[in-house]
Amino acid sequence: MTQLTETVKQLITKARIVSFAQWEQSHPPAAIAIFQAADDNLRYLSDEDLLEIQTLSPNYSALIPVAQLLRDRAAEIVDEARVQVLLTYPEIIEPGGGLYPAERAQACWRDFWHFLRCITYGIAGSHAEYTSPTGLHYMNLLYQELQVPLDAMVLGLKSIKAASLKRCQANDQEITPYFDHLITQLAAFQIQR
Repeated sequence: MTQLTETVKQLITKARIVSFAQWEQSHPPAAIAIFQAADDNLRYLSDEDLLEIQTLSPNYSALIPVAQLLRDRAAEIVDEARVQVLLTYPEIIEPGGGLYPAERAQACWRDFWHFLRCITYGIAGSHAEYTSPTGLHYMNLLYQELQVPLDAMVLGLKSIKAASLKRCQANDQEITPYFDHLITQLAAFQIQR
């Protein structure tokens, strides 16, 4: 495994995708604390978390079943996105490719899992704009520092969206904005090079 530089280690701790700062209008502090605890522990919301959020914020919980479904199907959604990236960019995991050696590829697939995790927070809280501008700034710097292949990451996020929509009974228009928000944010990384 490649040693991470001190710069990369610092950027990793600051590259937090989600912010719940704007949720005070819709969610009581106890509900926000549940979301924050899950994010702090880099985990999906549990059934207990979702039930409590639904109780605390009933007016903003219509999409909780969608968040639950996506959480339960996360592994297959991420696998499908990974396959799509590898079909489109087969050379990416070869020597000289953006996801070589294998540890780089594993980090990428882990990011896909975290992207979906963050999207489920937005869906569970009915907040389509759930990202932290500061956290995304540091993520952009991290990706630049690590020379992450952004085209592949954006394709991965679009593939996560497609794989998720295939599995949902919900109206596509209802949940599409949650995916599109993060896709737009990540796609903007390319412009700032």
